[in-house]
Amino acid sequence: MMRPRAVQRDRGAASVLVIGVVAALLLLTAGAMTVIAVVAASHRARLAADLAAIGGALQLQGVDGADACAAAAVVAMRNGAQLAGCVVDGQDVSVTVHVAPTRWPAPAVARARAGPDLSTALPISSTHE
Repeated sequence: MMRPRAVQRDRGAASVLVIGVVAALLLLTAGAMTVIAVVAASHRARLAADLAAIGGALQLQGVDGADACAAAAVVAMRNGAQLAGCVVDGQDVSVTVHVAPTRWPAPAVARARAGPDLSTALPISSTHE
């Protein structure tokens, strides 16, 4: 029995369609995984910056600024980040950290500052007896 000519021309078209759909799904999955990796690196960078600034500020109490930045670098490293900058200004420690995402060429950058909250400090009374 002979098949109609139109059916013979469409033979194999479903295979091409399936390959195209699978390729599109793979591309979408790869894109989603890249976005997830970048977002995760951004969150990790913010967390590492916060902890590094707090670690530096705690170290700053009673010691010099170099020790505070060294402590911030250790805390950043232990949280998967690299300390890119550290500034000690009085009792405040400001840090910048970089985290390299696994699927993106540019690092995630985060900044944080830690120090005493002077807005809630009690005023110094200047009463003389």
